[in-house]
Amino acid sequence: MVQENQDDLNKDMLLPPIQQNRPALSWEMKIKKKLKTVPPCLGKFRPTVGQCCHQCTPDSLRKKLGQTSPLGFHNLLNVNETNTRFRGWLVRRVCCVLFVSGCKVYASPASNRLERVCQSNSTKEMLSSQHHNMKHPEGGDRRGELHRLSPFLPLVNTCISSSLLRFIGWAMLKIFASMFDSIQVNLNHLSALHGASQEGSPLIYVYVRQSIMDCALISLVLFCHSLRVPYTLCPLQINSSFLRSVLQKVGVIVMQPSTLTEHDAETDGLYSLVMTFLMSELLHEGQSISAGVSARSGQGGQWLLHIRQLIKEGSVPDVSLVPVGISYDCIPKTNMQVGLRSVLLWLLSHLWRKPRGSIRIHFAKPFSLKEMTESGRCRVDEWLPLQDLLLPVILNCRTDSVFGQRKMSWLLPSSHYPPELIRERDLSIAIILHLIFSANSCTAVMSTSLVSSLLLYKHPKGVSASVLCRDVAWLTEELLFRNKDVGFGGTLAEVVHSSLSLLAPHLIIAALPGKDPFIVPRPALVATLHLTLQAQILTHTFISEAVGACAVSAMLREVAASGVSSRVRTDGVDGEEVKGDLELDVVLCHSQLTEKALQLCHLLPPGSVAPCQSSQSFALDAVDSLLRCGILIMEEIPRDVPICDFWKNEGLLTWFPTDDPYDSDSDCEEQDLRSYRISQPSQCPDMLFFLCSMLAGHLRTLCWTIARLNHIHSPLSDAEFVAQIHSHLCDRANKTKRHYESCSEEAAHTAVRTLIDLGVLSEERQEGGVFLGVSPLFQLSENRQKLHCFISQYLYN
Repeated sequence: MVQENQDDLNKDMLLPPIQQNRPALSWEMKIKKKLKTVPPCLGKFRPTVGQCCHQCTPDSLRKKLGQTSPLGFHNLLNVNETNTRFRGWLVRRVCCVLFVSGCKVYASPASNRLERVCQSNSTKEMLSSQHHNMKHPEGGDRRGELHRLSPFLPLVNTCISSSLLRFIGWAMLKIFASMFDSIQVNLNHLSALHGASQEGSPLIYVYVRQSIMDCALISLVLFCHSLRVPYTLCPLQINSSFLRSVLQKVGVIVMQPSTLTEHDAETDGLYSLVMTFLMSELLHEGQSISAGVSARSGQGGQWLLHIRQLIKEGSVPDVSLVPVGISYDCIPKTNMQVGLRSVLLWLLSHLWRKPRGSIRIHFAKPFSLKEMTESGRCRVDEWLPLQDLLLPVILNCRTDSVFGQRKMSWLLPSSHYPPELIRERDLSIAIILHLIFSANSCTAVMSTSLVSSLLLYKHPKGVSASVLCRDVAWLTEELLFRNKDVGFGGTLAEVVHSSLSLLAPHLIIAALPGKDPFIVPRPALVATLHLTLQAQILTHTFISEAVGACAVSAMLREVAASGVSSRVRTDGVDGEEVKGDLELDVVLCHSQLTEKALQLCHLLPPGSVAPCQSSQSFALDAVDSLLRCGILIMEEIPRDVPICDFWKNEGLLTWFPTDDPYDSDSDCEEQDLRSYRISQPSQCPDMLFFLCSMLAGHLRTLCWTIARLNHIHSPLSDAEFVAQIHSHLCDRANKTKRHYESCSEEAAHTAVRTLIDLGVLSEERQEGGVFLGVSPLFQLSENRQKLHCFISQYLYN
């Protein structure tokens, strides 16, 4: 933990001062009046985040541990005359232009790349195979090759123009200044990047896709700090030829106009070959590359696969991977179709708006890709299909699980690897999962994310402003305790007021005369999905505790069903209350609790757990985390003879020889009988249910999808199947007027992919694509009911 001065932190505070020159709404006045005496208790500490993995890349971790002095934060949009070499009245008005002109730019012209593509052996083999399959080949071989490669000429000739890059940088600073209050960057991370860029290995920036602005923000930060601007892999479809031409001259690698989706680009052999060659050329030139990956579909990981193949072949010595965490106060909407008219309308719409919200960008410490892949520390030997891990437990009612890691083969298309190289494919998937996990781990928690999670998971029926402030302070301490950075600072009143102002369209705020303002999440689809999207980073932070809490909830359901205990606060899938007299005075067995957590961790979305951590270790950590946060306490079982009784009847110790092969650390051969009791402090049940609610949306989506399977006439195409499931989820939520967090399109994709891995849905590859249908095993309603009961046991609402 790095301690900083409170004054310095408030100076670089993410949240802007509350505007006093505009008329405040009634609820704003009430909150200001209610919270004016709250002390400045936030922002005193900044955790050190983004360290390399100590298990997979210990050498990179050891090499990057030099920087210890705090350098603070830099607001990218705060450009004034101090950022230039000049001073004066005129300089203050053109300081942004002077600043951009003074930034160092690494130009990268394209020269004869298309010729080198044609001369490569892999390209000749690909074109030769296509030439024999064509009925009407073009003229000569040389002319035919150039003709077939001509659509890829703009792609191959992507370059970086110094003058155009400076102009785009100046325009982006002006545009972002009209949209956001600040863009904060940790200077300690930039110092590490400056050191890594001087070592010689090209830098590969990897981020988790959230918005269209992600790649632009990374390039802008590096440009403003005189670092090499990376070539950016853009997953969007650019319709305007003018925009494509401009972007390709500032290092943006866009998809072909004929390519409808990124999946089509991945499966096109010639396009993939040209991209591999382009990356090889860029890395040989020492250029940096920026790529985004999607945790839902795995899109973007294939380009990292090409880089790894280049290292394995020896054409590129090594690269340094840099996970990037980007936090938004309000995540901008992303449109996959970008045209000139839509861009102009989008810019005009922000000219008349006041800046709202802030952005925090964290660059993790660079680590060697070669070290991670060749050291053997990242193991994939225990990876098993999900159906092998869970189906014996679900269908055969076994109490013990099969040990192993869940295999997520869909993260990389099978066409990239032949069957004999399945381990290489799994290792590439492990790298993608590790990058997703690392990027999420170094992402800061914004104030809107913190308030959204409290309103969704702890106070879904509403909360007063004073109680919300108390919970914000408590949850901030919990985040800092878990070494998670926050993207805000200043007084608690400013933090709560600013976050409520940003979330106001999605909330119902009542301010009655003389009473504390009351805040309720708006019961609507758009509002709930927005709050859920903001709260995802909290779920990732507390994923270990959430899994442990759901395991406790599942055991309490069993106790309630057996009639041994009295009242159990738990609901069914649709909110049906489990009747009975509940008392939390029950004893939970350690082995059974760990088993529940182990089974649940296999159902988590990709990127929730680091692939270098075994499932057994994660399950044990989930139980231990409940001890640390006070939900569980160790139960002491009375015995006639203590477990660690070293004294014999005569009161003498018995010694054993050191070379005794039957020697043991303890003379007790009894089985581990550890057990736990639920703590009884006033806030413990609320904390337990708060953690359970974090995974309720994902689990409920799985339950609703399973219930819908008998009404779907399969087989259907992959896209059509997901569309029907998504429509059903929305209808289900609209019918009950709640649980809207379970009906997003991303939730539908994740649920369908999980059911495919479980063997509930079978994939059939036909001429028109991949078609999904219910497998024969789960066409039986009895097996679907067993699966439904297995998942719903963890569900608490």
